[in-house]
Amino acid sequence: MLKRSWPVLLIFISMISVQGSASIAKYLFPVLGPEGMTAWRLFFSAIMLVLIFKPWRKAMTKQALKYIFLYGISIGCMNLAFYNAISRIPLGIAVAIELTGPIMVAMCASQKVLDFIWLGIAIVGLAMLLPLTQASSNLDPMGILFALLAGSGWACYILFGRKASAIYGPASVAIGSVIASCFLFPIGIWQTGSALFSLELLPLIFVVSLLASAIPYGLDMIALPKLPAQTFSTLMSLSPVFAALSGFIVLHEQLTHYQWLAIVFIIISSIGTVLTMSRPTKVKSIKPSN
Repeated sequence: MLKRSWPVLLIFISMISVQGSASIAKYLFPVLGPEGMTAWRLFFSAIMLVLIFKPWRKAMTKQALKYIFLYGISIGCMNLAFYNAISRIPLGIAVAIELTGPIMVAMCASQKVLDFIWLGIAIVGLAMLLPLTQASSNLDPMGILFALLAGSGWACYILFGRKASAIYGPASVAIGSVIASCFLFPIGIWQTGSALFSLELLPLIFVVSLLASAIPYGLDMIALPKLPAQTFSTLMSLSPVFAALSGFIVLHEQLTHYQWLAIVFIIISSIGTVLTMSRPTKVKSIKPSN
């Protein structure tokens, strides 16, 4: 029993690590802002990933570079939009809305009526979070927009990541992170100024990068070969729950029952999509982290 359950436990720890890093990052926003935090987070993550995957060992073709460049831009936009989202709305809600990106990618390849039922459930959950009703009127519309942009970035991450990984392999994530860091660091300097180089914050920023990248990637690399793709994707659908709990514990963010119900709708849609469309294969790719 323990032999079967430990990979699942590692994935849970991985999700806790990722969402915990987002809560700590949000704690630093008053000083660094979303742009500055994104810049440092991607900078440290890029260094860690380069050391892990050692991309210099493999020659790169022009075709690989094209997709890796697009992949890197997707990483940067996804992270920047996500941090801007959680600076305005609760973490659990932002992660739930962001999850609609992968759902839409799956739906684009859909040919079953049942899949559109899952899509309809996701749309209902998303509509419940829009500031159109009294229950969600306190949500910042710009925060919701940024969360949707983060979901779009995640969708592009998946599409371009598949292409890049198929041509260049898993080291694509390292080079993609370097590209993302190169175009986002100037934005961080422009928005944050000299506060970006506050030495007393760098240790905490490094911890955020460690929790968001190195630790979850390491745990995933151990656990994923032992898990079917369907199981992994189903577990990942629970990310909004861990995000909401992390937001509550670290940031004291409280969601209404109505908002929790909306998140549950999106989670059900994601799990339903996974169970309907996934094939029972081993997972070979690494998920993105926020």
